Amino acid sequence: MSGHSKWATIKHKKAALDAKRGKVFTKIIKEITVAARVGGGNPETNPRLRLAISNAKNSNMPSENIDRAVKKGTGELEGVHYEEVVYEGYGAGGSAILVNCLTDNKNRTTAEIRNIFAKKSGNMAGAGSVAWQFESRGLFVVAPGSATEDKLLEVALGAGAEDMNQDEDTGNFEVICQPHDFEAVRKALEDAGIKTESAEITLLPKNLVTLDVSQAKAVLGLIEALEDHDDVQNVYSNIDVPKELM
Repeated sequence: MSGHSKWATIKHKKAALDAKRGKVFTKIIKEITVAARVGGGNPETNPRLRLAISNAKNSNMPSENIDRAVKKGTGELEGVHYEEVVYEGYGAGGSAILVNCLTDNKNRTTAEIRNIFAKKSGNMAGAGSVAWQFESRGLFVVAPGSATEDKLLEVALGAGAEDMNQDEDTGNFEVICQPHDFEAVRKALEDAGIKTESAEITLLPKNLVTLDVSQAKAVLGLIEALEDHDDVQNVYSNIDVPKELM
């Protein structure tokens, strides 16, 4: 599974740009609202909400914004009703693309996402076409200076992580766990004073596909265009990002 920290690196760079435009807050508020609607407003009993609030705090979102988003989700305050939609498709070189959206108008979003795929040399596909190539996992990215490999192994695996490796290009450690072990691993790393570059429950590709630089540029361009859409929360792909594009 080596190579996922490259995605984290790219996402981190883009997140810095999105933050300037307020896009990070918008996406997190949507996620908090939906998480609260689906699982209730108590983060102690709602893991999805707990993670969303944690991400909000890490992005320096004011507490009042978080509270308001939770109350909109639980119905205590009036708010927009967002629907979760997943789109599947292909990019250059047959690469798999999965797009997670929260929208208040599915027909509009479907048409706009289809248009982005078409403009960026991709193709929308039917439900189930590429989803089978991904699996839900907790992913922690740890910079090499934050902990020794032995220490990280001891802490992470002891808390229930199922795999750990080091990306040969970035040097970052990747700790992978089952979604239900995410909180235990997160707490163990935190208690051990090990700082994470990112921590998320995500979709990881079962296998990575290798593309040439031209194809990879095209796929990254497609991903960037999709991520710029207001309704898109996350985009997942199975490409192995070439070193030249890092």
